[in-house]
Amino acid sequence: MRFEDFDLQPEILRALNDLGYTEPTPIQEGTMDALLRDKDMVGQAQTGSGKTAAFMLPILDRIDPDSKDLQALVLCPTRELALQVADAARSFSKYLDNVSVVPVYGGAPIVEQITALNRGGQIVVGTPGRVLDLLRRGKMILSDCRMVVLDEADEMLSMGFIDDVRDILKRTPWGKQTALFSATMPDPIKKLAEEELHAPEFVKVASKEITVDTITQRVAYAEGRDKLELLERFMEEMKPPTMIIFARTKIGTQKLADDLKRRGHKVRALHGDMGQGARDSVMIAFRGKRIPILVATDVASRGLDVSHVTHVVNYDLPDEPEVYVHRIGRTGRVGREGFAISFVSNKEKPKLEAIEKLIKREIQRWGIDTPIPPLTPEQIALAEEIEAAEESGEVEEAIVDNPDAVADASTPGSTEPTAEGDAPRKRRRRRGGRGRGKGGESGEGGGGEASTGSEGAPEPVTAE
Repeated sequence: MRFEDFDLQPEILRALNDLGYTEPTPIQEGTMDALLRDKDMVGQAQTGSGKTAAFMLPILDRIDPDSKDLQALVLCPTRELALQVADAARSFSKYLDNVSVVPVYGGAPIVEQITALNRGGQIVVGTPGRVLDLLRRGKMILSDCRMVVLDEADEMLSMGFIDDVRDILKRTPWGKQTALFSATMPDPIKKLAEEELHAPEFVKVASKEITVDTITQRVAYAEGRDKLELLERFMEEMKPPTMIIFARTKIGTQKLADDLKRRGHKVRALHGDMGQGARDSVMIAFRGKRIPILVATDVASRGLDVSHVTHVVNYDLPDEPEVYVHRIGRTGRVGREGFAISFVSNKEKPKLEAIEKLIKREIQRWGIDTPIPPLTPEQIALAEEIEAAEESGEVEEAIVDNPDAVADASTPGSTEPTAEGDAPRKRRRRRGGRGRGKGGESGEGGGGEASTGSEGAPEPVTAE
């Protein structure tokens, strides 16, 4: 099947051709067929499967350019994803006349977003909190809204937005078309779909269709604090140019970032307790390659397109196996090779088994019995680029202004964060042998498995 088979407007097909899109992905094929037949639908697929085009192309095909009323609403869990969806809509609609997209989200002046809405925006892409705020102020009118899309519904649930989503849906017209996209289907999301969607069609992309084949996956075993030593050894041996480390909790994420910073690594944390401005600052630095290591909760596992990530570390395994696929999908982007490793404790082994069942493969162990793949030319070039940035001063150096900071930072059990300027210089230390024999058993002299290791709102986007 090709996009021409959907009978989309010629201007949309022209834009798709410019982008190099010729054949729809599995989620696009099933979703677009349902939406173009005026059906409600539920789509289950991961980030990177093409679901943004799956719902945005039918929306654009049906927009009335002669009316400035809000005709389609897309709800996203994060500001980053909202901006990404709005940008995609701009690309798809660049040859359409008089079609505008307005992103609305928290962390930016609401007055400027109200001004953009007053100028007219047929498509609004926003976060639940800001959309509900605008509705309560009477600055957003949904009486002519024909289609509502819930993007990353399970993420909105985990972030506590589900009540806001329900409140917003109550304000939309009866008879609207609704599409719900989610990577996982926990019971509250299933209940939401049953209550809000009318006889929906279901489209699910099998894991074998969405697993990224360019990612080398490995597993290593460690308990508790031994994971930190394993992580240090991993970085020492692999020398990843840039990576994301995923932890399970917000407290654990910040603590791990602080521990790595005290060991001399250039690292920042990203989690839900941070304000939007702080999160934006971290992501700008990470995208700009000024920070090589990002420690994050799953808030960073979806909707963030950072193409230069070479390695992903699952410091803690996620509760849902589908989230694992989202996490490792942060590397191996746009056809590049990637490497993902998971640190697994004994109590996490059932989670690992669930992941292997989902991806239909056994993940090989990382260690003495598994050759470590060398860096690719792209990874070497990226490492040299980061090193050059460090030498030029574009990346902050971790310099010890107070000599006592080194002693404090190296004190066992210390968990107090230090100021970024007080972190010691990065140290390269071999922390002993792998400590494993054949099959991962403790070797002679080894320690067993565990020891081995405020910008304003954008103007309405008007198609040229």
